[in-house]
Amino acid sequence: MSELKYHFASDNTAGVCPEAWAALEEANTDFLPSYGDDAVTKKACDAFRDFFETDCDVYFVFNGTAANSLALASLCQSYHSIICHERAHVETDECGAPEFFSNGSKLLIARGANGKLDLDQVRHLITHRHDMHYPKPMGLTLSQSTELGTVYQPTEIQAACALAKEFGLHTHMDGARFANALAALDCKAADITWRAGLDVLCFGGTKLGMAVTEAVVFFDRELGREFAYRCKQAGQLCSKMRFISAQWLRILTDGVWRKHAAHANRMAAMLAAGLGAIPNVKVLYSVDANAVFCMLPPEVENRLQKAGWKHYNFIAGGGSRFMCSWKVSEGDVKALIADAKGS
Repeated sequence: MSELKYHFASDNTAGVCPEAWAALEEANTDFLPSYGDDAVTKKACDAFRDFFETDCDVYFVFNGTAANSLALASLCQSYHSIICHERAHVETDECGAPEFFSNGSKLLIARGANGKLDLDQVRHLITHRHDMHYPKPMGLTLSQSTELGTVYQPTEIQAACALAKEFGLHTHMDGARFANALAALDCKAADITWRAGLDVLCFGGTKLGMAVTEAVVFFDRELGREFAYRCKQAGQLCSKMRFISAQWLRILTDGVWRKHAAHANRMAAMLAAGLGAIPNVKVLYSVDANAVFCMLPPEVENRLQKAGWKHYNFIAGGGSRFMCSWKVSEGDVKALIADAKGS
């Protein structure tokens, strides 16, 4: 087999983008206060407030599992429950961390086409029991973009949040690929977050091209009132915070985030078109952001394996997932398509 190629295995396999790398170097210049009490971190937090057009509260952690788990724990007591999609990352890929950090809040599973929550199922989970033997629903979490690469429209987020608020539930968004979704929608960040009724967002930085950083953004500041303590207790408080926050400050400036997210989305659209033109290859879901899910016939799968291309096939219910990052090039896409064709 050829040398292994991880270009499309995950958007985590790409390196650090040039802007984030430069920001790290710029932050490495002098002695500065630790634990976030530095000017760079304060500027980064203000950049988030400008980006979302509201006075939000911002915290930085090292990875998405911590971001989601600690944020969800802020919404619930141990006897509460959180409603999520059956394919949500918090359900399938976080090793019980949301339950662990919330001291036992139960995840309640709803289904829905294309990775999106069916709100009728959500309503049923909220309303079908009210006795103390059942973990009272207190949180609703959405993934944007979804685990199947689709994107919630602003009206869909509004409807989900309105349903949650009708019954007093708090709302959370797993935004590991929030930038890709936002670039695809070409709307204001506020329109798919707090203006739509969202309480807290976990904004993915690592998949966007940064090194070891995610942002937890509380639009309802009261919910995040003691979040700093959760971060410290969970080992998520960065002592040299400027190296995290400097990256965010640069990425949120001058449309850098959009450049990288939109590029990844374009590469995914190009890849989907090329793979979809191969006989017996079926693109399974709408390619709204930077993920392509395909059903590949054995001969195509074998050709890709022989050529060394790595991808995941355990996420899409039998399909194969290809992720496009900020670093994937048109040449990479054309090479994979050529190998899939056997040309």
